[in-house]
Amino acid sequence: MNRETHWLYREENRSRLWGFMIVLLLLTLVPEFFIHHHPHVAGSDFNLDASWGFHAWYGFATCAGMVALAKILGIFLKRQDDYYDE
Repeated sequence: MNRETHWLYREENRSRLWGFMIVLLLLTLVPEFFIHHHPHVAGSDFNLDASWGFHAWYGFATCAGMVALAKILGIFLKRQDDYYDE
């Protein structure tokens, strides 16, 4: 049986997928030019949440942090490969 590799795993599509993802991420920043952001707590000195692109970089940093935390938790919570045999 000759099974063809899925299109997401083909080497020739890798550069197209990276290009598509970069364009998509840049398009998510376009509305930032047209929206006036207000800080969450008006009148305070902390207004980082009103900065340009805050939601994009905060979401990326949070997602990267969750992946790192999952990797660290995996070290302590993983089981042996043969735990079904017990």
